[in-house]
Amino acid sequence: MSCSVTNSTDLDRVMLIELTPHAERLLARHLEVAQEWYPHEYIPYRLGRDFDREPWTPDQPRLTGVAQTAFEIGLLTEDNLPSYHRLIHREFGKGDGAWMAWVGRWTAEEGRHAIVLRDYLTVTRNIDPVLLERGRMATVQRGFDHDGPGVLRGLAYVAFQELATRISHRNTGRYSADPVADRIMVRIATDENLHMVFYRDIVGAAVALRPSEAVCAIVDEVLDFKMPGAGIPGFRRKAAEIAKAGIYDIRAHRDEVLLPLIAYWKIFDLAGLDAAAEEARRKLATHLDTLDLAAKRYEARRAEEPVPARA
Repeated sequence: MSCSVTNSTDLDRVMLIELTPHAERLLARHLEVAQEWYPHEYIPYRLGRDFDREPWTPDQPRLTGVAQTAFEIGLLTEDNLPSYHRLIHREFGKGDGAWMAWVGRWTAEEGRHAIVLRDYLTVTRNIDPVLLERGRMATVQRGFDHDGPGVLRGLAYVAFQELATRISHRNTGRYSADPVADRIMVRIATDENLHMVFYRDIVGAAVALRPSEAVCAIVDEVLDFKMPGAGIPGFRRKAAEIAKAGIYDIRAHRDEVLLPLIAYWKIFDLAGLDAAAEEARRKLATHLDTLDLAAKRYEARRAEEPVPARA
């Protein structure tokens, strides 16, 4: 039984119209609670030195090992904003008013994340600036695409992704053992949480309006989810290091990203679903069980291995 209805162009058009009042309400709420902040206020510029007089050397960073890797992945993920803007404009830009206002506001807020991360890492010399720039060039040129077309799948993806990014950034700050880095990551994670709440609640409205189509879209996205940093050079190896350190692993993905949103949308409590959505819900239950078993196996292996280098 297929859920391909979630890819219907006609459905996309209808969903944007039906969800517009909710987008207007949620945008107004976001603008009310979002706090203005300035990247330069988070950077210890007193530590800065001229690179022409004192080139970067590997002995300069205070962050080491996995902390460096996590910050590199975090920055390069944020650097790829042009691709993300293109994607959400493609999905939601067909709508009017609140949809376009949200696309612009979200993009502007996300832009600060790369600014503050790059300035921090450059001023503190915590990562080779040449490596960072080469990584940015490779990542942005490669770009990022979301293969699941359709407004409902797009909304489901960004809800999961924003929560996953919030958790990853917050844990990176804690792991760094650097109060400056931790403060930056708390600030970024606060933004990511507000973005997640917008998407979470707009998906919740979609579930109320069209439960079967929404369930199909959500399950399709869960089964095919990929972090936006997947195109970064060496991502799989670096993601494995980050998982081993407990910054973001299978357990966090299942228990802290998937389960809270699935519970919020009451996916397993919905009644009156069509046959395709019921089949999707069965697949979701099986997938969550599979992830739980995989997490337990991974945790058992990790318990027997040395703890990765900390800052």
